[in-house]
Amino acid sequence: MSELEEKMKATYGSSKSAIKTGDEDAMPFPYMSDETHSGTSVLFTLKDRPGALAQILKVFEDKGINLQSIKSRPSHSNDYDWEFTLDVSLGSDNPILKETLKLLEESKFCPMIRVLGDTNIPWFPRKIQDLDKLSQITLACGEELTADHPGFNDEEYRRRRQEITEMSKSNRFGSAIPRVEYTDVEVETWGKVYRSLKNLYSTHACRAHNRVFPLLEQFCGYSENNIPQLQDVSAFLQQATGWRLKPVTGLLTPRDFLNGLAFRVFHSTQYIRHHSVPFYTPEPDVCHELLGHAPLFADPDFAELSQEIGLASLGASDEEIEKLATLYWFTVEFGVCRENGAMKAYGAGLLSSFGELEYCVTDKPAHREFNPFVTCTTEYPITKYQPVYFVAESFEDASRALREYAASLKRPFSVRYNALTMTVEVLDSPEAIAKQMKRLQRDLGNLANALEKINAREEA
Repeated sequence: MSELEEKMKATYGSSKSAIKTGDEDAMPFPYMSDETHSGTSVLFTLKDRPGALAQILKVFEDKGINLQSIKSRPSHSNDYDWEFTLDVSLGSDNPILKETLKLLEESKFCPMIRVLGDTNIPWFPRKIQDLDKLSQITLACGEELTADHPGFNDEEYRRRRQEITEMSKSNRFGSAIPRVEYTDVEVETWGKVYRSLKNLYSTHACRAHNRVFPLLEQFCGYSENNIPQLQDVSAFLQQATGWRLKPVTGLLTPRDFLNGLAFRVFHSTQYIRHHSVPFYTPEPDVCHELLGHAPLFADPDFAELSQEIGLASLGASDEEIEKLATLYWFTVEFGVCRENGAMKAYGAGLLSSFGELEYCVTDKPAHREFNPFVTCTTEYPITKYQPVYFVAESFEDASRALREYAASLKRPFSVRYNALTMTVEVLDSPEAIAKQMKRLQRDLGNLANALEKINAREEA
């Protein structure tokens, strides 16, 4: 464990969330308070050398600046090893803070230092390009396998996983997703899963999934003899609903993963489960992503439902992130809806699992009405079938309920996604709201004009 890791652990203790650094130990990802403070967020970078972090913190201490929280991430840059986000008690215009930052810049302690903004609006990705950095930091899986993973003792499988994850690391927004030449063994594994699930879709999957799936077979190469490429599926989704796939090396933190949904971006793995147990995987793989998730992202109503969870996660506290992750679990992953009085699956965890897809619509589990305020605190197992599913009457109803839940969060602002610029706009002032109102007035004017023309045509 590095000196920086030891310093952080000694100062701030452990955290439930940890990021993989390549060592056996993981760097804590501390969040010292769920409260929103009035102050400033400062980003700085460090080389991994003895005493580096202590020197920086000593400068703030000598200036009498109170530190409210500190967060850390290992860097993938060749210029520095770690990135830190420090929340301090002073405003960005405070002369003491300005003097401190100038001192740090002149001292050359930090390869880079800059002010992110006021802490009463916590940092979160504001433009889609910001997701490039988030997707490089994973909690687990990817090329790292636990001892109970089916492929742990298979050196060839481990090498192959590493090869595919390395391809994912190179992807950036605006560039094509790397294409994977899947082996015969991988295609055979995919085919077994594909055939078993497709036989159930017509009777167990929701209407939207059954509408989209044939289109994926027609335009994206879905078949039992071919594993589709993420690039082709992503292009299809962009045309359908504006959603896109982004390759990732493993599991992201809940915050980072949910933040991506706000931009209509779904982080997807490209590797496949071990061939010895084709109907089991301990983590998301390409079967789960492309058979379970991808089809529903082409449905406009489901696309909106998924984005609502993402928008609610921007700037949320750790406690709120945990509740939003639970809502994601019971909707996007294990959601059930009612169609013509019958239970149908729409969650990806169900649509990619032959056994649970059969089970979820029977009388064995409990089926409860979807209510975000109740669902968000419901505990769930991750290694066995769900004992309870929450039922949505429609995707529109679920989206409406999620918006009501998001409005109850303790954020001092609201957000809006601008699909044209692919940026998130923070609604935290009368001016920002007035700007949105002007856009809304223009849209309402266009709708009114269109309605008048329709009425005139019918009267004629």
